[in-house]
This record gives sequence, structure tokens and C-alpha cells, in this order.
Amino acid sequence: MVNFLIRRLFTTLILAVALVAVVFIMLRTIVPGDPIQTLAGDFATPEMIESLRIKQGLDKPLHIQFFIFVRNALQGDLGNSIFTGLPVTDRVIGAYPVTIRLTIYSFLFSMTLGLMLGVITSYYHDTWLDNIMRIMSVTFASVPTFWLGLMLILIFAVWLDVLPVQGDMLSLEGLLLPAISLGAGSAASLARLVRASMLEVLNTEYVRTARAKGLHEWGVVVKHSLRNALVPIITIAGFQIGGLLGGAIITENIFGLAGMGTLVINGITSRDYPVVQGTVLFTAFTYLGVNIIVDVMYAYVDPRIRYD
Repeated sequence: MVNFLIRRLFTTLILAVALVAVVFIMLRTIVPGDPIQTLAGDFATPEMIESLRIKQGLDKPLHIQFFIFVRNALQGDLGNSIFTGLPVTDRVIGAYPVTIRLTIYSFLFSMTLGLMLGVITSYYHDTWLDNIMRIMSVTFASVPTFWLGLMLILIFAVWLDVLPVQGDMLSLEGLLLPAISLGAGSAASLARLVRASMLEVLNTEYVRTARAKGLHEWGVVVKHSLRNALVPIITIAGFQIGGLLGGAIITENIFGLAGMGTLVINGITSRDYPVVQGTVLFTAFTYLGVNIIVDVMYAYVDPRIRYD
């Protein structure tokens, strides 16, 4: 296990650097516009623009710029914002808790609802309850996050006035609507996967044996069936965290949350290279770290899985 973790950490570092390199190159070659021209203003002279470009280090060749960024990032320095001059590390660390808490709440909501609906529909498969829940799952999996977010605001914040549109960003009440909006689609997809996995396991011989021994029915379903169906569920759950991190960009803008999503959107809009690079780096390490945790969980869920 230790050797496996070392290999995975090394691979994670390489993937994170590769991802940042892709974003680094795309920002400077594909995204239109010049942040230095925007910063200098319409009446700036060529000398002023060149002076600002040198000050920001954008006069150097692309590979030199990337090398300097990686070297400074390894020391915890992600540079300063081109437009505000504030350290990117401080801005990202300030926005990171909002995005992570939103992602965790959304993940817990989707896992709880998805597992519950999946188990119920598999146990009562091909009944009216199963059909209704399957229709609901398909519907919520197809609904865009931004539309669902706007509908939740209209119903619970405007009509019923029971939840804030934007409250304390680190409180459950302030993040409840964003978490439901972000996690509903993942819950629907997970419910369909759990149903399919559970139906396969419920028809196995050891489940029939457990029932023949007189074990309680829900004990058979949860302890024997659900645990043996968890490996594919854990895999999808790990991928869903990446989707939730990406979906947080849209959700945070809808609900006015000052998280990583809002930060990266503002950075892309203003071509603020250091801000975008810093948020991508933090997000990449978060997602890759989750993948390592998922790999480790396999061995605990299924004792047959070994990494040594």
C-alpha cells in the first residue's frame, strides 16, 4: 500500500503540472485579448505598455515564463494578480473554503439521496414506485444546473421566503440552495447506477443464502447487497466530485458566492493569468487527491483488492 501511495502521489504531481501547463499555454495563445493593454488603458503609449509587460514578466519566452511559475509555485508563491496586485495565493486560499464546503454539501446530498433512491428502486423494482423514481431520476439528470438554481431561488427565496439567496457563505443555511442545485443531477445519476448494481447483486446466491438463514430483510439488502455493490459506486462518486468542483463555477455565479468558481470566471474574463493558473492548480490537486482516497477505499470495501 505504501509503494502504491508513493507512485500515485508522484503521478498526481505530474498530472497537476501537465494540466497547469495546458492552461498556461491556452491562456496565452488561444484566449483573445491582451491583459497588459487592458491594464494600461486606451491612451497608453507603447513605452508604457512595454514597461508593464516587463514588470509582469510577460516579455520572456513562454517556456521561461512557465519555468518561473512552477519554481515559484513550489515555494508557495503563485504570483500576484495583474489587475489588483494582490497575492494570488491569498485570494485562492480565501475563496477555497467556500468552494470546498459547497462541494462537500453537494456531495453529501447527492450520495444520501442517490443511495436511498437507488436502494429503494432496486428493492421495489418494476413497481409503480420504481417507475416514478426512475422518471424523476431521468428528469433531474437532464435539468441544467443553472435553471434548477434559478427555480430554487424563485420558489424558496422569493415565493416562500424561507431560505436566503445569499447568506453566510460558510453556513448550512447559506449553502443549502446552491448544494441542492449542484448535487441534484449527481444524485439522479447515482441513483440509476445504484439501482443497476443492486439488481445484479440481489440475484446472487449468497444473498439468497442470507435470506434462507432468516436474516432481517433490510440487513440483507444493506449489509450484504449494498456493500458488494459499492465498488462501481465509489468509482462514480470519485468522478462526481470532479464534476461538482467544475459545476461549482456556474453555481457560485448564480448564487453570488465568492468561491473559486467566481474567482476563475473573473480571471478568465479579465485575462488575469496568475489568478486562473492558481485556481486551476488548487482545483487539480483537490480532484487528484480525491482520486487517491477513492483508490485506497477500494481495498477497504472489497478485501479481494490488493495493491502490493
